[in-house]
Amino acid sequence: MMPTVVWGTGNIGRAAIRAVEAHPALKLAAVLVHNPDKVGRDAGELGELGHDLGVTATDDIDAVLATGPRAVVYAASGDIRPDEALADVIRAIRVGAVVVTPSLYALYDQLNAPKELREPVLAAIADGGGSLFVSGVDPGWGNDVLPLLISGLGTVVDVIRCQEIFDYTTYDQPDSVRYLVGMGQPMDYEPPMIAPTVPTMVWGGQVRLMARALGVELDEIRETVDRRPLESTVTTRSMGEFVAGTQGAVRFEVQGIVEGEPRIVIEHVTRIHPSCAPDWPAPPDGDGAHRVIIEGRPRIEVTVEATDEGGNRSAGGNATAVARLVSAIGWLVDAEPGLYDALDVPLRPAVGRLGGKRP
Repeated sequence: MMPTVVWGTGNIGRAAIRAVEAHPALKLAAVLVHNPDKVGRDAGELGELGHDLGVTATDDIDAVLATGPRAVVYAASGDIRPDEALADVIRAIRVGAVVVTPSLYALYDQLNAPKELREPVLAAIADGGGSLFVSGVDPGWGNDVLPLLISGLGTVVDVIRCQEIFDYTTYDQPDSVRYLVGMGQPMDYEPPMIAPTVPTMVWGGQVRLMARALGVELDEIRETVDRRPLESTVTTRSMGEFVAGTQGAVRFEVQGIVEGEPRIVIEHVTRIHPSCAPDWPAPPDGDGAHRVIIEGRPRIEVTVEATDEGGNRSAGGNATAVARLVSAIGWLVDAEPGLYDALDVPLRPAVGRLGGKRP
């Protein structure tokens, strides 16, 4: 069994602990935390398993990496600390570990990543013999392996559209929802997540990756953004009150333009309450879904609804992102050391896990 470290125990890290514990080829060797209140707590508690695993969390990065783990699931956030996240990942690669993470958006499409990010990773791989694979759900499998797989079922493909449609009150990140996304803020507030060039920075790599897989050249990548205010004050069960007139919904697109037309589109439709922007796309039911639409002949539409942690759709999405990463570890261990993306790493069946005992 391959000794595996989970680094970070937030929304992604909780799911990572469960995924590593459930995987028949992996052994949870250590859990790294940043919050001093989590030091010394059992991984089973931090992963919300309901029982102890006999692995206590530590903040001693040097000691954990000195053990030479075979794999590291890097689950610490990179949204507001990209330089620190990159430095952490490079440390793990230098000790020879296979590293999987959703935290470095610019490396989702690693071939087109800026050289100031790509070159230090490649140098660490050359020095230490480790590997890196970056993926998530959106950006991640919802914008790469799923649409590309489904595109192969089409006779004629005109447009590939990937949608994330969510009620953001299900996210356990109130600061991100209110300040990065801007929910509940005045309409003259400028949310950082949808500032010009930011959507392309996060999702543009996925558009380029799909274009590469489909064998087409992009003219450019464009962005569109629309916002709607709440018509009345609403009170949410997890994040409190959002006042009438403040931002209640956001819709944006990152469009890959091919021969003058948007042919590869990643779209987000985000609400704080279903009453806002009812004319925009909605999930079939519940709080959210990921959807791929292939416009062409035949027209194909696939919607994925994942739930976890008591039926939460956001937690379900996190769990699928983690499972994609954790399932890739065995392939990465067998492959040559390198920097990989979703076109390299196959989505593997759940070998050894069908009917297996829950962790």
